[in-house]
Amino acid sequence: MTIAEFSISPTGKDVGVSEYVARCLDLVDRSGLAYKLNPMGTVVEGSFDEVMELIARCHKAVAADCERVSTIIKIDDRKGATDQIEGKVSKVERLLGRRLRT
Repeated sequence: MTIAEFSISPTGKDVGVSEYVARCLDLVDRSGLAYKLNPMGTVVEGSFDEVMELIARCHKAVAADCERVSTIIKIDDRKGATDQIEGKVSKVERLLGRRLRT
């Protein structure tokens, strides 16, 4: 499975980007893929093709009315791994012996 964190930033627009985040998150939520929103981006999990197709759709949705868009993607593609969004955090919490704020 592939886990990817991405952030999409329109340039040349107002300082606030929450409208664009909402537009993208609507696509993410409807995709059926596991995801987690954080203050700096979104983490999604699925097959490599599913994840990349979703990120491309989000990029295009933001670019629809922006002159310039920057997308940053960080990918971890690990064969045989599942439930990495929760699993990676859980493993660190087990090692520390306590729950962390996430």
